[in-house]
Amino acid sequence: MTSPPDTAPEPVTAPAPLAGYTVAVTAARRREELGALLDRRGARVVYAPAIRIVPLSDDAELVAATEQVLAAPVDLVVATTGVGFRGWLEAADAWDLPLVEHLRTARVLARGPKARGAIRGGGLVDAWSPASESSAEVLEHLLSGAEGPLAGRRIAVQLHGDPLPDFVGALRATGAEVLTVPVYRWVLPEDVAPLRRLVGMVVARTVDAVTFTSAPAAASLLSVAAELGRHEDLVAALGSGVLPVAVGPVTAGPLTAAGIGTVQPERSRLGALAREVVARLPERDPVLRIGSAQLQVRGYAAVLDGRLVELPPGSMAVLRALAARPGAVVAKADLVRGLPGGGDGHAVEMAVTRLRAALGPGLVETVVKRGYRLGV
Repeated sequence: MTSPPDTAPEPVTAPAPLAGYTVAVTAARRREELGALLDRRGARVVYAPAIRIVPLSDDAELVAATEQVLAAPVDLVVATTGVGFRGWLEAADAWDLPLVEHLRTARVLARGPKARGAIRGGGLVDAWSPASESSAEVLEHLLSGAEGPLAGRRIAVQLHGDPLPDFVGALRATGAEVLTVPVYRWVLPEDVAPLRRLVGMVVARTVDAVTFTSAPAAASLLSVAAELGRHEDLVAALGSGVLPVAVGPVTAGPLTAAGIGTVQPERSRLGALAREVVARLPERDPVLRIGSAQLQVRGYAAVLDGRLVELPPGSMAVLRALAARPGAVVAKADLVRGLPGGGDGHAVEMAVTRLRAALGPGLVETVVKRGYRLGV
């Protein structure tokens, strides 16, 4: 009698790099694009727009600033963002203001390639742009004398939601007449409820990372937390437990001022921001050897031998406490204190029972009259 051929076990497909993690998106513009980048990498994405953009055509400040620019010849123009500079030219055209013709005699500096594209797309010539794509290097270029003496010259600076006080102040200190152009302004979203919920999630540490793509979004989150009386709690959570990821140093400014350290990609791009989250989140959670098994504890799930295992909050809290001290006995009373929403010794026992059912026997050991530990 012929024995049936052996069948090879199906290979275990490794989970996506962000599977088991929750990542918040505070962006207003391009939030779907960033969310899709994170979702494709396995993250559970929470959307909480922290700002909204006042439409250019509704902004009387921009009309007044444009008319001031048109009042006399301009020597230098600084374009800080592509969407902002393009919007300025389009708005001026809609208002029948001859902005493009007026700027043809000026030296137009671009902060980065998108601003450079907007300058060229508007029919103007870009004179210079920094390799770093940073406002700081633009300022250094101007102060170096590369564009000639600045005293008495008219410089128009297109703002991108942030008033850039240091940038503008340094130019005015040279004796230049600096005209700030608020091409678009950031205000709180009409529905603040998602942002308020995000504050609660960050404080409760039920979100693993928060992404920021603009300084106003970071400032808005801090402001809403202060209104809720949770500013200190939010700062503490973003300093320990929840990873703040900013697209660049300008975006990180309000967080840095509040004493919050951030991680940032080398390039200020959405794709680079998503890759930074991929690089930073899993590296915070070590892969533990539990007997012959490998275990990594993530945000709301565990990865056991390459298999993602989602767990209820109570079991996840117990596992996280045990994994923080692998091999050490953790007292039941300490585990009770870590249960989300509170609980008692029975709740810990139930959480351990569910944990064993999900992960299999042998990983979580009971130490009689002392507590529990991971069987490393």
